[in-house]
Amino acid sequence: MGCSWDVWVDQALERLDSLKVLRSLRPISLPVGTMDDAPDTKNFQTFEGLQPWDRSSVEVEIEESTFQKWMDEIPSSGDDSKCNRVDVDEILNSYPRKMRKLLLFSGNDYLGLSSHQTVRRAIIKAAEELGMGPRGSALICGYTNYHRLLETSLAVLKRKEECLLCPSGFAANMALMITIGSLGSLLSAGKKQLMEDEKVAIFSDALNHASIIDGIRLAERQKGVEVFVYRHCDMEHLNALLSACKKKKKVVVTDGLFSMDGDFAPMVELVNLRKKHGFLLVVDDAHGTFVCGKSGGGVAELFECEEYVDISVGTLSKAAGCHGGFIACSKKWKQVLQSRGRSFIFSTALPVIIAAAAYAALTVARKEKWRRKALWNRVREFSNLTKIRISSPIISLIVGDEETALQASRHMLKSGFHVTAIRPPTVPPNSCRLRVTLSAAHTSDDIKKLKDALFLCGNLSALNANTTTPMVSRL
Repeated sequence: MGCSWDVWVDQALERLDSLKVLRSLRPISLPVGTMDDAPDTKNFQTFEGLQPWDRSSVEVEIEESTFQKWMDEIPSSGDDSKCNRVDVDEILNSYPRKMRKLLLFSGNDYLGLSSHQTVRRAIIKAAEELGMGPRGSALICGYTNYHRLLETSLAVLKRKEECLLCPSGFAANMALMITIGSLGSLLSAGKKQLMEDEKVAIFSDALNHASIIDGIRLAERQKGVEVFVYRHCDMEHLNALLSACKKKKKVVVTDGLFSMDGDFAPMVELVNLRKKHGFLLVVDDAHGTFVCGKSGGGVAELFECEEYVDISVGTLSKAAGCHGGFIACSKKWKQVLQSRGRSFIFSTALPVIIAAAAYAALTVARKEKWRRKALWNRVREFSNLTKIRISSPIISLIVGDEETALQASRHMLKSGFHVTAIRPPTVPPNSCRLRVTLSAAHTSDDIKKLKDALFLCGNLSALNANTTTPMVSRL
């Protein structure tokens, strides 16, 4: 982080301390029968190659009634299943029901860890010994030694000094943006009207995730923020905006791997601009963490620029196969975040069983490196079979209008694949698409069958795979 930002964070901490609102995390110690004290535990069992249970992360079933409503585009609030009935005996006696098996190509469990035997055992053992753990916000009683161990391990993974666990990735981005937005008024001793040079300028990629956008919108309401949106991955546009901005406190926030388009942020160019303009660089690495880099450290590790990413936001609900979000940062930034991040402060902490499962998943992801290799092998296989150049496990096949996208999704459904149509407002009009995601739990045969179904759906070679980054090795 640039020297100026170090000074501003120090000043923010001093101000919070003087106002007696500098909050502290005090971990409650629970029995550690489910984990070791050291992050590099040897108690978790790991495996070489796919195991039978891995398939449950990509093989799903839906009731025939749900399938028919989906095919007919009948709106649903989830009331298709017989499980909505109040009579439990009737539910139990209704089996076997007519089900339809589908191969899942629309999830975010990139490594297939959600069904891993070691993760299952960790959560079962924690549940048996501890239940859900203390229920309260992290600042009250919800923060335990399990949470602390997970934070420490994530900080090591991201090569950062500290880490703050949040209830979700969405909550993590909200907490971060709100905290950044509050710095202007905090440093100006709470003045109602800030001078222009006291405000914070936030520069956001046009295709950033909704959690970043919503967090920035809330930050704007604090009157100490000015927001600039730069064209997607357009570094010339970003440079022009930065050069024209006279504010000292500049922040650039971007997805590392964009969730809907599957392309990477231009990390090298961002680092060069950071050196030139001295801004705080924030990267939401939700889809890159555990997926990219030799150790799974994410997009910054892949592009060898971890030291230049000041704050890294991540999630445990995608490649970790669990739940929760986190912010990897410096110790001082963590102190500010836990004192100003409202979505962190006023939310109940993750259940201890989730913390135990996520720690197991992190350990497995680190040791079973073959999973990342298998995932990127599937990416290469899809590209070779379809002749579509892609750069990540997220494949965005743009088909145009909504009806065409819905027809394509229904075709895939009839062919036995869970691939959903993405429509406005998630994407702009006339850019509706099939969003296909790959997993280490998929096999080469799965990829071949997917290709065949997509080709029958239409002229696959004519579809626009929306990507701007060449496909290279991501390990």
